[in-house]
Amino acid sequence: MRAFLPLLLLGTVAQALYFYIDGTTPKCFFEELPKDTLVVGHYTAEEWDDQRQAWWKHDGISIYISVDEVFDNEHRVVSQKGGSGGKFTFTAAEMGDHKICFTPSSNSGRNNWLSVSSPNGGIRLTLDMAIGESSAIESSDKDKLNDLTSRVKDLNARLNDIKREQVFQREREAEFRDQSESTNGRVVRWILIQLTVLGITCAWQLSHLRSFFIKQKLT
Repeated sequence: MRAFLPLLLLGTVAQALYFYIDGTTPKCFFEELPKDTLVVGHYTAEEWDDQRQAWWKHDGISIYISVDEVFDNEHRVVSQKGGSGGKFTFTAAEMGDHKICFTPSSNSGRNNWLSVSSPNGGIRLTLDMAIGESSAIESSDKDKLNDLTSRVKDLNARLNDIKREQVFQREREAEFRDQSESTNGRVVRWILIQLTVLGITCAWQLSHLRSFFIKQKLT
């Protein structure tokens, strides 16, 4: 596997490489990485399909990926199980050799696990790795990041609209409450004035009737 690693590093510039796995043992290769090196790998696993007479991606395939730091007593930094296609990422904490292994399994019913030289068995794994070039790595996810950024901006804009609407509603409620209190106050004052006028009128009428009756008795 060391023989094709220099070509593998050019995969992000040229094209992805593929190799065969018979399913009996993991397929591993070693890569010496500087400290703080970012590694992003994309893989696709395919089985031979007799009906199509071609390598084909099936949902029943799963790939277990492990990355061990050889220089640190095989300390495992990646332990990931994915489907027939996926992505793995890790950063080299220290400088040294890293062992990257792929172990396939399948429940699609097509895996005879024959010799890798036979086109009717095993798994063909296509691997594309970007090592250390942050610009090349980030460019592959640029569209996704832009889409997420756009969605976040839209959500923030909606939240601001909701906040403005809430402030407007609170202001309308406060204005309506002030109007209601003012109207109630005017109604109470008018009732008090009416009661006062009625009281004065009743008192005047009673006083007038009293004076009238007194004059009638005297005469």
